[in-house]
Amino acid sequence: MSHEQQVVVVTGASAGVGRAVAVAFASRGAKVALLARGETGLRGAAADVEAAGGQALVVPTDVSDADAVEAAAARVEAELGEIDVWVNAAFSSVFAPVHEVTADEYRRVTEVSYLGFVHGTLAALRRMKARDRGTVVQIGSSLAYRGVPLQSAYCAAKHAIQGFTESLRVELLHEGSNVHVTMVQLPALNTPQFSWVLSRLPKQAQPVPPIYQPEVAARAVVFAADHPRRREYWVGGSTVGTLLGNAVAPGLLDRYLARTGYDAQQTPDDAPSDAPSNLWEPADGPDGRDFGTHGLFDDRAADRSPQVWASQHHGVLGAVAAAVPALALAARALRRR
Repeated sequence: MSHEQQVVVVTGASAGVGRAVAVAFASRGAKVALLARGETGLRGAAADVEAAGGQALVVPTDVSDADAVEAAAARVEAELGEIDVWVNAAFSSVFAPVHEVTADEYRRVTEVSYLGFVHGTLAALRRMKARDRGTVVQIGSSLAYRGVPLQSAYCAAKHAIQGFTESLRVELLHEGSNVHVTMVQLPALNTPQFSWVLSRLPKQAQPVPPIYQPEVAARAVVFAADHPRRREYWVGGSTVGTLLGNAVAPGLLDRYLARTGYDAQQTPDDAPSDAPSNLWEPADGPDGRDFGTHGLFDDRAADRSPQVWASQHHGVLGAVAAAVPALALAARALRRR
């Protein structure tokens, strides 16, 4: 199927990574269904999608509601056609030490940031398995493997998504299905979440440097959707370092994060007293602010990552690595002549 004919669903599409992903698919001419709660952000995302050359369908949806997600999927297929790609990106969270997060807040984060992925995946599978084709892309994080201080609710949700996705992938392989699921593990990104995630930190929350622009993530997600047989993709050198460090020396990483994790996640500026929170209601209500794709850290965010290219071209790098010894031997032989 050509990219222009693709029907793509993106949850969390009103801002940040989800919005950047929607625009990236739209730039190839795809039909993109935009699912999120915030109507102002959804309208802005739809305008971005249309400007990029795609067709937008706005479907206001709270992904914590399984019936609402199923109804959204049915509407997408009725208005745009059969769903080819489903991208789960919606989330919410709380920045705070564990003892300052309430049970209700943990429950809400879990319902949105973990069960929202489950609901979206189930809605996609109900349609894709019957046709024996389609791809689900889960937006993950290096925090799917490595817990950090002040983000326990988010880390727990990403760990849960990781386990859920691994189980589903094995089942699809067992069935010999042509439906695929893959996960994209992201680094720290310059998204609006640091302006609207519920925070009890004394200072302004920030992504831990190095920081990347959400378009870096979006390009990786589109590539993963086109090449979904790989179980997961790692984006950014910091993701690679975190995941490898956690695999080799998790206890050492515990102590490092205990020393650095609090300050690294906060700027020197005091947290704004009037900051919105999107945990229970969208920060961009019907007449609210459109937060867009980027956050507060444009001056510190990179729009490229050489590591992403490397992760997507293992075969090329392997061939080069294998060829180096042979080339060295050939050069040595020539020098001896």
